[in-house]
Amino acid sequence: MEDLPHILVVDDDTRLRELLRKYLAENGHLVTTAADAAEARAKLAALAVDLAVVDVMMPGEDGLSLTRWLTGNGGPPVLLLTAMGETEDRIRGLESGADDYLPKPFEPRELLLRISSILRRAPKPPETTAVRELRLGAFTWDLARGALRRDDEPVHLTTAESQLMSILAEVAGTVVERDDLAARTGNAANPRTVDVQVTRLRRKIEDDSRMPRYLQTVRGQGYMLRPD
Repeated sequence: MEDLPHILVVDDDTRLRELLRKYLAENGHLVTTAADAAEARAKLAALAVDLAVVDVMMPGEDGLSLTRWLTGNGGPPVLLLTAMGETEDRIRGLESGADDYLPKPFEPRELLLRISSILRRAPKPPETTAVRELRLGAFTWDLARGALRRDDEPVHLTTAESQLMSILAEVAGTVVERDDLAARTGNAANPRTVDVQVTRLRRKIEDDSRMPRYLQTVRGQGYMLRPD
């Protein structure tokens, strides 16, 4: 399964944050959100992110400070969002280390194009020895082949179950929001289909599907795969 760009959206505006999450997910991105700089730092400590979309005006630590911290610590490229559109404000944003700057209000399509442009310019990360398999008790998930085994015997998964496992295994240990899963599995119009697929998958990989150890529900957020 082809890797999708992972975008972190940092904005204290709940409505805008949710709109951006849905729009970017529907246009081929894995999206994580944060309501402020503190939450963004916590998520960046646990996740590999390809680009951060950061609002400038936030309570507490503002977006410029977060951007300076990111660029000073080898973080991902940054696209700043702000209601301020004056030349001096744009200069301050770029001086903080941002790769681009988009004043609010903006067209979502323009944001998508600017993200694509930044990602094309971003240097490729050095190759590392990737994890090839995830252990789930008696089961093993082969990331490269998208195949599940119990000991040495293959376990049949439906296409939908295999797709769900692949998405969750990409970011094992990290919550994937329910709506993101729905969008990426072609069920955006009916997110409850994801719940049904999760239930079926649990019956195959859990000792007790009612008390899951590996495929966990994170209440109010989504689902997470926790391998051994």
